[in-house]
Amino acid sequence: MKAFVTGATGFIGASIVRELLKDSCEVRALARPGSDRSNLSGLDVEIWEGDLSDRDALARGLAGCQTLFHAAADYRLWTRTPASMYEANVGGTRTILSAALGSAVEKVVYTSSVGTLGNPGDGTPGKESTPVDLSQMVGDYKKSKFLAERAAESFLEKGLPLVIVNPSTPVGPLDIKPTPTGKIIVDFLNGKMPAYLDTGLNLMDVGSCARGHILAAQKGRIGEKYILGCENLTLARIFAMLAEITGLKAPRVRLPYYPILLAAYANQALSALTGKEPLIPLAGVQMAKKFMYFDQGKAVAELGLPLTPVQGSLERAVEWFRSRGYAK
Repeated sequence: MKAFVTGATGFIGASIVRELLKDSCEVRALARPGSDRSNLSGLDVEIWEGDLSDRDALARGLAGCQTLFHAAADYRLWTRTPASMYEANVGGTRTILSAALGSAVEKVVYTSSVGTLGNPGDGTPGKESTPVDLSQMVGDYKKSKFLAERAAESFLEKGLPLVIVNPSTPVGPLDIKPTPTGKIIVDFLNGKMPAYLDTGLNLMDVGSCARGHILAAQKGRIGEKYILGCENLTLARIFAMLAEITGLKAPRVRLPYYPILLAAYANQALSALTGKEPLIPLAGVQMAKKFMYFDQGKAVAELGLPLTPVQGSLERAVEWFRSRGYAK
């Protein structure tokens, strides 16, 4: 099999590339000119220069490929130019899937997010079928991914063999930017996490997340969604696990929600003036209002999604961040 991977230089995309290589697949990796390609260093992959705005270049890149993994996304909790995020996440999805529609690709796996799914927020895990609409999306990232998922679904009517995966919160090596979750780990390692909010996340190993993508290409039913997740954990428990791994102290102060929300609004207003990223991202605080728990049972039953213990994933993330100078 020959696969075309967008977002191949990033966290999930580079992990997908590695899993494909383990299966002896040929990989053509999309990379923007001048992008940081260190996550692909030393790998036997074909680099295809281009971006998600150039349909003709994408169509040429898809030639000869049987599978498309569209994992590229602009993942930030704050941006001074929201329009660019919508263009990347929504417009880019339309462009690459339009190119795929005119190609001989046999299966398309689109990387969405659990952030686009319904979630009761009270600790009851959300499922693929939990009701949701755009009004429940917090922040431009979630809104753009929700609209991108709707755009992807529209290609099913045109005959595109599409499967959607909704990863929860992957952790592990290769988190190069890092992602907002990776930044929480880095801040903890650097002693910049003195307190926490009472919330929860579904964490999973990034390698298992990547393997879930490949299983979706192999076994996923066209038109279906699959949550890729593993363990539902409170933020306090995540910090306790990091403390066990590192020997550092976990934050013990649980912050009240509404004063932090007011501080986040103030930070947001200041960032609008300075152009600098807020110390307290408003979208991140608003998301923390809910426990972001999810049920990956469908992916386990239908795809055989591996459930790698998160403790080891956090250990590998800590080792990777430290070895590359992100943390002391």
